[in-house]
Amino acid sequence: MLCLLPWLRRFGIDRAIEKAGFPGTSQLPPLPSVLAFVALKLASVRRYSCDDLWCMDRGLGLFAGLNVLPKTAWFSSYSDRVVRKMNRRLLASLGSIWNRRGLVSDAANLDFTTIPHWGDDATLETHWSGHHGRSLVGLSVALAQDPDSGLILRSDPSTRRDTASDTVLEFLDFFRKNGGPKLRYLAFDSRVTTYANLSRLNQDGVLFVTVRRRGKRLLKQARDIAPKDRRRISVPVRNGSRTVEAHDARVRLRGYQGELRQITLLRGHSRRPALLLTNDLETPMPAILRRYARRWLVEKSISEQLAFFHLNRLSSSMVIKVDFDLAMTVTAYNLYRLLALDLPPGHSHMTARTLFERMLSTGATVRLDEDTCVVTLRKKRNLPALLETLQARKPVRIPWIGNRRIVYEGDTRS
Repeated sequence: MLCLLPWLRRFGIDRAIEKAGFPGTSQLPPLPSVLAFVALKLASVRRYSCDDLWCMDRGLGLFAGLNVLPKTAWFSSYSDRVVRKMNRRLLASLGSIWNRRGLVSDAANLDFTTIPHWGDDATLETHWSGHHGRSLVGLSVALAQDPDSGLILRSDPSTRRDTASDTVLEFLDFFRKNGGPKLRYLAFDSRVTTYANLSRLNQDGVLFVTVRRRGKRLLKQARDIAPKDRRRISVPVRNGSRTVEAHDARVRLRGYQGELRQITLLRGHSRRPALLLTNDLETPMPAILRRYARRWLVEKSISEQLAFFHLNRLSSSMVIKVDFDLAMTVTAYNLYRLLALDLPPGHSHMTARTLFERMLSTGATVRLDEDTCVVTLRKKRNLPALLETLQARKPVRIPWIGNRRIVYEGDTRS
């Protein structure tokens, strides 16, 4: 985890944490407190109570500016003093950092995931979980991701069934209030909004592409499209292209002012036809299909968080506690994305689990001198790529480890 300290410092993530107003004590200030949570997230620790995995790990302690990380009881009680506005301030500050660094485009992908709760709690609703293939008691979390950098821009676990349709408008308000660039294009699932809200997006000059909900009547109409009216389109993907059959039409829907473009995918997508709705009436169909295909990036990141960051292990039935846990997960996930974007070409698509296993899951010898912290990493097959990235820039000073410059070297032994 010590290899991620340069990105933490260069991008000012430590200052964003301090400005968020998280609680601390005279013995354990806010920054080391939050970094202790981030360290465990980065290390893919299943639960904070699994202290046998990390209680004596000096490296994780040094990452947070401590000798070792605090005890389990401290992790369990810390979020009792965290309120929602602290998490919102952290995510807003991080969004401003990504914007200033040119890591946020004029497009965003939005999606939902359900974090199940396995206990008994009447305050939680039932939501559909695609990961489990059934409805479960838990929290519905809305996530927004930049399609180019892969950074997560916002997370919100307070989405309820009666307010889910306003998620896209809430995201736009959050983005505009916190200095984000003007969004031109949104891609999202049909659950994110209503036709009336789609009309509001159109009036605001925001282009969108979403999936239309498919009933029996719409599916029958799609299957009845004559072969002569279908177009075979080659859609570019990462490793070549994919051929699909599609039909382009104009439709009018109740609640939406004006015409919408409906693209029906008949073959090459799935067994059932898919219906895409967009107010982009000019862009060629292959480009629109490519843009919506990129929305699957956020689904991929959700799957990654469920697996590597153990997001499906709900830490509490209280939304405020889950909101803090989710903010720590987003911070850790974005640190991995920053690392992937800076690695040599061919690494930017790597998931957090792959980066952890190939790059960071290794031992090191750490020497603390008066002015430097020398981290000598043990031999590993992918170590040259990591060292090249770490040594390419001037060493940074880390204030919470005695304001020492951190230097990375390769060891001669594994």
